[in-house]
Amino acid sequence: MNSTIRRTALVVGALITALMINANLIAVVFGNDYKNRDGNARLIIAEYDHERGPIVVGSRPIARSVPTTGRLKYQRVYRDALLYAPATGYYSLYGATGMEKAANALLSGTDDRLFVDRLNTLFSGRQPRGGSVTLTLNPAAQQAAYDGLDGQRGAVVALDPRTGAILAMASVPSYDPNLLASHDPAKVSATYDRLVADPADPLLNRAIQQTYPPGSLFKVVVAAAALSSGTFTPQTKVPGPAVLDLPQTTADLRNYDGLPCLGGTLTLAQALAISCNTAFAHVGLQLGGDAIRAQAEKFGFNHAFQVPLAVVPSIFPPDLNPPQTAQSAIGQFDVRATTLQMAMVAAGVADNGLVMNPYLVAEERAPDLSTLSVAQPSVFSRAVTPEVAAQLNAMMVGVVTNGTGANAAIPGISVAGKTGTAETGPSAPPHVWFMAFAPADNPRVAVAVIVENGGRLGNDATGGAVAAPIARSVMEAVLGS
Repeated sequence: MNSTIRRTALVVGALITALMINANLIAVVFGNDYKNRDGNARLIIAEYDHERGPIVVGSRPIARSVPTTGRLKYQRVYRDALLYAPATGYYSLYGATGMEKAANALLSGTDDRLFVDRLNTLFSGRQPRGGSVTLTLNPAAQQAAYDGLDGQRGAVVALDPRTGAILAMASVPSYDPNLLASHDPAKVSATYDRLVADPADPLLNRAIQQTYPPGSLFKVVVAAAALSSGTFTPQTKVPGPAVLDLPQTTADLRNYDGLPCLGGTLTLAQALAISCNTAFAHVGLQLGGDAIRAQAEKFGFNHAFQVPLAVVPSIFPPDLNPPQTAQSAIGQFDVRATTLQMAMVAAGVADNGLVMNPYLVAEERAPDLSTLSVAQPSVFSRAVTPEVAAQLNAMMVGVVTNGTGANAAIPGISVAGKTGTAETGPSAPPHVWFMAFAPADNPRVAVAVIVENGGRLGNDATGGAVAAPIARSVMEAVLGS
């Protein structure tokens, strides 16, 4: 009898100990994780009890909270919602995305840096408020980017090449986050289900969450590797036949128009200006896949960036055989890039070979408007030497003045650019690209544009015809602001 009681007591004691350990693990070790987990209804309702801080562009809030008379005391409201949705994301009863999620602690007022402010609200009796986040976006550039896409699926990113500040980040199609910020759970759920089911995927931020084959834009990376190798100069003669016989395969690589480039022999600078496929495939074979990959990684490929929104890594694949290397040298095979990444390539050339870490937050402020942080630009890498950058700069100017990028020209301003057309499949129209920076002699803006499947022109589209005018309008907006 006594042994049975002892065993029972031991079991009960072990269970009580396990419960205590579990309770302490939940409260101490995993408490913050559970508290901040998406969909925590209690936390979300508590956050609606006080004013959430604004997200600001320029001097105007593009996301703010306004008082209501309902159970939830504040309603999130988005200004120019479709324009800025890729940056703001949404804040709803079911969670948050974009900057609403990335800066949630500050916007909701729970950031550790606001501890003194929370104490002041406790003793003063005033309502607690969240802090504010000011973005780097340039309103004129953002509008030009969105308007330029004009309903065509695609994305635009503009950077300040000197700092890495993101001046424009447009993604089309977009969506209205006001519909997801509703206090009616049924309406929010129905809107979300509709957006998720939409084949155009409007919730996708195509600027940083989608990768594409970069096509001929990648020739700038290959040119950088070639010039950095010491074997090539802009005036080095390279073959540009109509068809390049690839080693180790019966497959061939052809030029876009099926013709030889400038009679079949041309300089590296000329090959970039007219975007000669066979010439750059030949250069790629001479350099080898490892050298091209090393150069690509200096521009940011195969690296995960946080701006603070998470950026999908752009990819240059490893272990390429010669035919794959030739295809990769013209931005095909398994090479994939975000629009942000290609803007970074342009910005790296523009900034004398330095690639800056991209960022979207200019400053953060407490509810009393005191400054909590100001962006500190930082260098990601030196992609090329200043000498090579100067050569690439001149070659990209040639693309606009004497090559395929004429539609990006701005009167009175020197523009450097590169067109791109990227095959997507045997039956789908190609994606079309353009990247550029200006003024070429003192760059203030670098931009990359992609229009999926040629936009309205479909199979007849080229980067010069469709994407270059969009890039030009964004650069003009920055330079005129």
